[in-house]
This record gives sequence, C-alpha cells and structure tokens, in this order.
Amino acid sequence: MKDLLLVTPPFTQLNTPYPATAYIKGFLNTKQITSFQSDLGIEVILKLFNRGTFQHLFEKAYEEQSIVSENCQRIYQLREQYLQTLDQVLLFLQGKNHTLARQLCTDNFLPRASRFQQLDDLEWAFGNMGMQDKAKHLATLYLEDLSDFLVECVDPNFGFSRYAEKLGRSANSFDELYEHLNAEPTFIDDMTLSILEQRLIQHEPKLVCFSVPFPGNLYSAFRCAQFIKRNFPDIKIAMGGGFPNTELRSVTDVRVFEFVDFISLDDGELPLELIYGFLINGVGELKRTFILENDAIVYRNNSTRSDYKLQDVGTPDYTDLLLDQYISVIEIANPMHSLWSDGRWNKLTMAHGCYWGKCTFCDISLDYIKVYEPVAASLLVDRIETIIAQTGETGFHFVDEAAPPSLMKALAMEILKRNLTITWWTNIRFEKNFTQDLCFLFKASGCIAVSGGLEVASDRLLQLIDKGVTVAQVAQVTRNFTEANIMVHSYLMYGYPTQTVQETVDSLEMVRQLFELGIIQSGFWHQFALTAHSPVGLRPKDFGVVPDLKKITFANNDIDFVDGTGIDHAQFSFGLKKSLFNFMHGIGFDMPLQEWFDVELPVTTIQPDYIYNCLQEDTVFKTRPTARIVWLGSSPICTQTVKSKKGKTWEMLTLKFHTKTNIFEITVDRVHGHWLYDLLNRITPQHPAMTFKQVKADFELQSSDFELFWYSKPIRKLFAQGLLVV
Repeated sequence: MKDLLLVTPPFTQLNTPYPATAYIKGFLNTKQITSFQSDLGIEVILKLFNRGTFQHLFEKAYEEQSIVSENCQRIYQLREQYLQTLDQVLLFLQGKNHTLARQLCTDNFLPRASRFQQLDDLEWAFGNMGMQDKAKHLATLYLEDLSDFLVECVDPNFGFSRYAEKLGRSANSFDELYEHLNAEPTFIDDMTLSILEQRLIQHEPKLVCFSVPFPGNLYSAFRCAQFIKRNFPDIKIAMGGGFPNTELRSVTDVRVFEFVDFISLDDGELPLELIYGFLINGVGELKRTFILENDAIVYRNNSTRSDYKLQDVGTPDYTDLLLDQYISVIEIANPMHSLWSDGRWNKLTMAHGCYWGKCTFCDISLDYIKVYEPVAASLLVDRIETIIAQTGETGFHFVDEAAPPSLMKALAMEILKRNLTITWWTNIRFEKNFTQDLCFLFKASGCIAVSGGLEVASDRLLQLIDKGVTVAQVAQVTRNFTEANIMVHSYLMYGYPTQTVQETVDSLEMVRQLFELGIIQSGFWHQFALTAHSPVGLRPKDFGVVPDLKKITFANNDIDFVDGTGIDHAQFSFGLKKSLFNFMHGIGFDMPLQEWFDVELPVTTIQPDYIYNCLQEDTVFKTRPTARIVWLGSSPICTQTVKSKKGKTWEMLTLKFHTKTNIFEITVDRVHGHWLYDLLNRITPQHPAMTFKQVKADFELQSSDFELFWYSKPIRKLFAQGLLVV
C-alpha cells in the first residue's frame, strides 16, 4: 500500500522518463510519504508494439474493413513480415540486441511503407554517422509506418510523443474534450486503463497525482481520472504539471471537477504535501490549489508557509520506472533532436527559474520563470552521484530555462574535483560570459552540447525581445563552444510582432553565415506564438498586436492574434525549414536565398562576410583579478639544462608534458621553471581555487615582471594545452 500514486499519462518521450514524478517522489521521500510512480506512456507503448497485440490489430482492422489507404493496405499485406520482426526491433531500440543493426541496415530485412520514401537522402543525412545510428533511424521509420496504420485503422488520436494533442491545444472551452470523454474509450484507452487498474489494485493509493506536462497528455489524464472516479470512488485525484501551470490558471468550468479533486499550480512540492494533509485530516490549509466548493471552482491559497528551497526538495528518485525498457529512436537527421530522443538521460535542474527573466515572448510572469533560485554545485554533484548509483546511467540533461554561467562553472569544477566521468548538456543564453576558456572547462567536465535562443537574428528585434544579446555576441559565443567541441543548437523564431519581410530575409542570411562558418551545428525554426502570460500577451498594444479575446472557461495560454504588419508569416515556414535542413548538412550556402521560397522576397541587406567580421574582433588581454586559474593537464617531467650565448650561460628548465593525444614541452629559466612546476600542481581542479591575483602575488614573492612572464610564448603554449582562466 502506498500513500500516493504518481502518474505521467501517455505520451511524452520514448527514450527517457519525463522527470516530474521523479522530482516529486524524491521530495516525498524527505517527508516519509510513500509513493509509487508510473510512466504510463512507455508501459502502453511496450504493451502495444509487440507481436501479439499487432496480430490482433491486423485481424481487427480486416474484420472492421478500416484499411482504406494504399499505404495501410501495403502494411496489412506485409503483416507477417512485421509480426516476424517487431519484437526484435523493439529489443534493438532498447539497447538489448546490438547485432541486429547489421540486418536493419540491409535493404530487404525490414518491410517498408510510406515513411521509407525519404530514404533517397539517407546516405547524405547519415553518411558521417555509424551503423548503430543508421539502424536506429531505419527502425524508427519502421515504427512510424506502424503508427500510421494505428492512426488510420485503430485510433486517429495516436502519436508517439503525444495523444489527442489537438484536444489540449488552445482548448478555451472544455466542450470538445468533455464530448470525447463521454464517448466510448478507444483501444489505446482500454490498454492504458488496464495498466492503471493494475497499479491501483497493487498499491491502493489514497491519492493519485497526474503530472500533465503537455497538451498531448491532457486527454489521457482526464480519461484515467474518469476511470478512477467510476471504479475507485474513494481515491482522490490531483492534477499538476506544465499544462495546468500555464493553461488552467483561470479555469471556471465546473465539469472539470467531475474528473479531479485538486488542480495545483506552479512548484508542486508544498501544494502536494498540503493536499495530502488535507485528505488525511479532513481539513487544512492549501496552497495554489483549485477545488470545488458549493458547486463552484474556488482557488485556495490560504497557507502562509513558503515554498521549499531547491536545496531542500531532495534528490530525484527514479525508482519504479522501467529504466531498462525505454526506446531510443532517431526520427530525423538533426544532431540535437537525436540527443532528445536517443539514449537515457537523467534529468536534473541547476537552478529554478531564469536568471535573466526578461524575454518578452516568454512566460516571465509565472513562478517557474520569474522565481530564480540556484543550487550549490556541491549539492548538485551529490545528487548526480546518488542518481548514478540508483540508475546506473551517467548521462545528464539539465533542464534549466537558462543555465547560469557561474553555476555551470562551479558544477564543472566540482565534477572535475571528484574525478567523475559523466556526459551532460543543457540550455543557455548566448551571453558574453561564455569565454573560450570557460567552454574548454565545460568540455573537460563532460559537456557535449548546449542549446540556446538566437530567436530572430536581428539586433533590432533582439532588443525588442529584450534578449540581452546581439548577433555579433552570439557568433562569438557559439564560436567559443564550437572550438571546445561542444555542439551548439539554436532556437530560431520568425513572425515576431513588427518583424518585416526584409528582417526575415536578413535573419536567414545571418543564420546561413553561422552555419557556413561551422559555429552552429543544429537549429530549428518556430513561428512566434502569443502566450497569455508573456509581456507581449499582457501588453499587446506595446507590440502592435491585437489579440483575439475569446470567452475562456478552460485552457488559457496560446492566443490567436492579428499582427499590425499584416504579413502572413506562415508563408515563410517551408522555405526557412528547408534551407536550414540543407545548411545543417553543409550544402546550399551558395544558393540565393530566394531559391528556398515560392514567394517573392527582397534581397538581403546583410553583407556576405558580416558574421566572419564579427569573429575578427580583437580579444582584450585583460584578466580579472578574481578569475580562477586552472590547469587541466598532467604534471610535467622536468629536465635541467644549460643555455649558452656569447659567453654567457643560463640554467634552464625544460618541462615535458604528456597529453591524451600528443607530447609537448616548454623551456624557461630555472627559477621560473620551478615556480611554474609547483604552480601547475597547485591549480588543478582537485586543489583549492587560486585566483589570478593570488598567482601574481605568489610569483612576485621571488621575482618581478609577472606580466612579462605570464604572457610569454611558453605560457601561451600552456594556454593552448589546458591552462585556463575562468
């Protein structure tokens, strides 16, 4: 018996669990509240995609004569080949059948339907990738073919990372969702509810908590809640997560509470603790929680207790989840998208909220953005070690809104100090504090990729967005990450209020140059969306947009609007995405931008060497006194020699260094050489920090002219081999 059952409804990711329930379970552990967590998404996928289930589905579709399209007719005709290979393909994608890759990559092993029509470009897209990745892509296309069969013949709402998503998107009214919930459950609903029933019988929870991060989880959450209400009426139901936090802040439709008893907003730890106490005691305070009282929805926020600090919420606990059964897929040949969908990543947060918190398109009025609170690096690495011991996985995705450079530096130093070997990536702002040396430090600690918002590559619009960066600055920072061999993904935006067609063309030219110079490796265009809780949504007149204000009784976030420019920005979508796809594969840089579009465009006003010139700005050789000096290399071998010139002799010291890839040496005078040898052994990450000011003072105890020595040719050679100023 458990106090709480924590549920992520279908569907989010196939390759790794969405972290919300693991975060909550970790917190509940600190309060001695027992819980069990279930990711229904992966459990339904595993029950659905196997030989037995699909044999039944093929028979069912034939009997019901639901096979209409030529594509699904082909899949049905090849059903024996699908049934023969399905279980083995799933095992391969779970990492349990690596040798199958060689068969997957042959032309006649997998049955192929419409998803394989894109294979003409396979060698071009995956030419530099290994056999395992190519096999994962082919296996993913195979599963997507079967998903097309499911959509046409079994359940039109099916999607691997979303289910009935259209019912949750901009659902200002509850009517459509309510209508679907009162219809007969679908085949996938029945499968979901069967698994849920097993969990309810097994654990007998007092409270079931649904975490609903996205619109694609909403329908299933309500369908599951409906099932509990009908069959386990004594169990209470709470809902929280990203969707309620952004969309349900003004819910008034009482029908919602036919399915749930509580809807909590923002950070869930304290609200959930109070809800649990409320259930146990029958009375009590609540925090940021909707309930139904006297047939009306009431927002209860009468607790005077403060939310828990991030340092006090415990370590995410991944117990109960089927960690060895998640499925790695590669849908498209985008290097950052493969990180999202391929491999098991432990999720952690460096800091709550965003340290910048000014971008005008972002929901900065909500707590998950505006309340900024970092975690100490030592505690963060404690949590890393705990999660590694628990899961056996050393990959970490830090799911920050924007990871702060200072905390990333402290994290990297702590990882190196403890001699941990992990792989990590995160989201950042492209701000000037990301120096070349700092990027090399991140790389040494295991950082492999960063993503960040360039948004609209226009200085005027970046200023209007209040991004706090310029295009030139972005270019320099992305160059720094790239030179450290850290992949850079850029979020790109078009259609921002007041954006002109000329600015769209110029923005694309900036992006073209960034890719041509190789300082961005991955990107994705998305069209601006007006959200209710952003500065644009709260002050639309300031940005020249007219919102379409409908009567809202359920979900309120994405808002339809009319842009004062009158430009139909959607007409640029295909051309922007097509050009970017080509740029990511290193081609099309010499094509006129007009060639990517069917609509007439003006010629770009950006000079063809604009980004190149941004990278030529002279580096200012001025070191902050408080900057930390770090040596990432090994201790050198010292050899004393004598140098003679014009009858004069000097005692010299040669320091020979072995790196992972080469051997190099430097020669300095004996006194400075012994000081340098001693210094290098004192400024490794395992030792207390030494600042530039302290290093200078230490040098001057036995010699003068520190700057002359520090910026000399031998020391510059060390800077190229692992001596960092961070």
